Amino acid sequence: LGAAVFGVRGGVGRPGRPGGRARGVFKAREPIGRRLDFLVQEMNREANTLGSKAQDEELTRTAVDLKVLIEQMREQVQNLE
Repeated sequence: LGAAVFGVRGGVGRPGRPGGRARGVFKAREPIGRRLDFLVQEMNREANTLGSKAQDEELTRTAVDLKVLIEQMREQVQNLE
């Protein structure tokens, strides 16, 4: 998937950014549920962009799988305070 991202203009390296910010949220000593929910929403937008710009069938399927995983993460994050 990482190599395939290079073929999508404007999205090079961007999917890693929300994940990097999530690590910082875990280190903070404040409620993290809302912040993680926001980051998961951002990850979902990035997956949507990846899927819509993909011209390769396998990459499109991977983007759909990624969206399913992100939705599962969002369900878990919504249980946090």
